[in-house]
Amino acid sequence: MRSLDIAGTGMQAQATNVEVISNNIANMTTTGFKRRRAEFQDLIYQNLRRVGSNSSDSGSVVPAGAQVGLGVKTAAIYRINEQGNLQQTSNAFDMAIRGNGFFQVTLPSGETAYTRDGTFALSAEGQIVTADGYVVQPGVTVPAHATNVTINASGQVQVTLDGQQAPALVGQIQLAVFPNAGGLDAQGDNLFLATTASGAAVTGTPASPGFGSVLQGFVETSNVNVVSEITNLITAQRAYEMNSKVITTSDQMLSTLTNLR
Repeated sequence: MRSLDIAGTGMQAQATNVEVISNNIANMTTTGFKRRRAEFQDLIYQNLRRVGSNSSDSGSVVPAGAQVGLGVKTAAIYRINEQGNLQQTSNAFDMAIRGNGFFQVTLPSGETAYTRDGTFALSAEGQIVTADGYVVQPGVTVPAHATNVTINASGQVQVTLDGQQAPALVGQIQLAVFPNAGGLDAQGDNLFLATTASGAAVTGTPASPGFGSVLQGFVETSNVNVVSEITNLITAQRAYEMNSKVITTSDQMLSTLTNLR
């Protein structure tokens, strides 16, 4: 019976849906996390009577035909890149992006990764680095004897030195944007890599046209809406239960056939 296979694909699809939702909920406090949404497509159809075929020698045409669907499949899991809330941390090296863009990070392999997680600190050499010690491009170094560090909306890093009243510019934070940010490849640790789908990174100065601005002493929180996720979780659970009910019903029908005398 086709219904067994069809319901099986439905259960697999809803299991994937629950996994996506559970990952969203698990990362509801992850800095810079963007929630995901699973999308599904119906499978190929089996034609019992093809639409548009001739039903007689006189040329009459079948107006609707008869097609039986064979289930569902996972088409994609989209990343929703809407802005998360901004949370003040009062850490001088924490940065949040208000608007479009990603911070650029140099991995140990030499590759450039991208992140919205602006939880930064200083390394032993005075460079601005991520929580894992990866250097934030283009490699800003803060002097050890700096008494105050200021990062403005345009990403300029200025420090106040002993004996000097005017702040000194020591670096410029750059942001990267993509034609299709949803095409970035998630690597974990809040990092992404560019792909053919995302297009090549376009770098620029924060607060310039097409780029977001930088807020010092803030981080961007997860954009997960817990109420929506719980609602979606209940919907997915009910859909899973209904598909399992189809399998139970199909099994009962087969039992009726096998018990015929």
